[in-house]
Amino acid sequence: MASRLLHRLRHALASDGPGEAAAAGPEAEQFPESSELEDDDAEGLSSRLSGTLSFTSAEDDPDDEDEDDEAGLDSPPSGDGTSGEDAERSPPPDGQRSSQLLARQLQDFWKKSRNTLVPQRLLFEVTSANVVKDPPSKYVLYTLAVMGPGPPDRQPAQISRRYSDFERLHRNLQRQFRGPMSAISFPRKRLRRNFTAETIARRSRAFEQFLGHLQAVPELRQAPDLQDFFVLPELRRAQSLTCTGLYREALALWANAWQLQTQLGTPSGPDRPLLTLAGLAVCHQELEDPGEARACCEKALQLLGDKRPHPFLAPFLEAHVRLSWRLGLDKRQSEAQLQALQEAGLTPTPPPSLKELLIKEVLD
Repeated sequence: MASRLLHRLRHALASDGPGEAAAAGPEAEQFPESSELEDDDAEGLSSRLSGTLSFTSAEDDPDDEDEDDEAGLDSPPSGDGTSGEDAERSPPPDGQRSSQLLARQLQDFWKKSRNTLVPQRLLFEVTSANVVKDPPSKYVLYTLAVMGPGPPDRQPAQISRRYSDFERLHRNLQRQFRGPMSAISFPRKRLRRNFTAETIARRSRAFEQFLGHLQAVPELRQAPDLQDFFVLPELRRAQSLTCTGLYREALALWANAWQLQTQLGTPSGPDRPLLTLAGLAVCHQELEDPGEARACCEKALQLLGDKRPHPFLAPFLEAHVRLSWRLGLDKRQSEAQLQALQEAGLTPTPPPSLKELLIKEVLD
């Protein structure tokens, strides 16, 4: 494919006029059509089109693009008998100018392909590490910012984990994915000097790279254990605070959990996003913000769509009807859908509230 593309572009450049075609003759003899790109060059082109492992998007990594410029086809072909200094002093012949123009066109093609084919990556940064004394134990709590694609002014999601949490994740993934995990390093345990600034700084960088490598491998990125590592502790704490009536503290945790799930982008199923939206709706309603609570219900109903009846469907419909009535907004569609579920015997009358579901839901 790379050979045909190169031939078409060279033919288009050579066909602009008879003078250019004649000037390109010697260049064409040096690079016959049957061997325009060696096998190594073709493999390089294929790897560029498929992207490279990167924790940021191709648009945000100018250094990576600079390396491509140096490694691309823009360098003069070897064996032409001229040094780099001579090439700078004397203008290149017409055939060489055509070759350089062709190389730049190919490089532009690669860059455009990279921008469309390389997936967006998450970026992890340890923003703080605190030594926690909880007798009889003592440990370091690492706080990581999780940054992904989105508005630059948006606050990143955050998680706080200790070394044992990272180690458990590494152990579980090693047991399930021996092949992909064999190339991913992890900081080993130390018998002493675990709380020195040097050790904490080194582990912070190692944890950032560890999570970045996991996110770069699709098979690992979709692993339930990795999803649990990011989201499950936040959901449990948010659920506990909601059940005890600490709605403002719980709201921040629900919002952080929702942002994490949105950035991870590979939920194991709809239940956790729906539970998160239920927690947000309950907290907003208890804090006298019915507009935000109704917006959370609408997001949940969009996620549920036309799927078979879900245990959360009737509670979200009931909450949407009540909040719409309170705000003076249209509630007829939700009312009709809820009535149809009740007439079909698919939900009790009245249905359980979102708060009741939150209290009964077991997170495992």
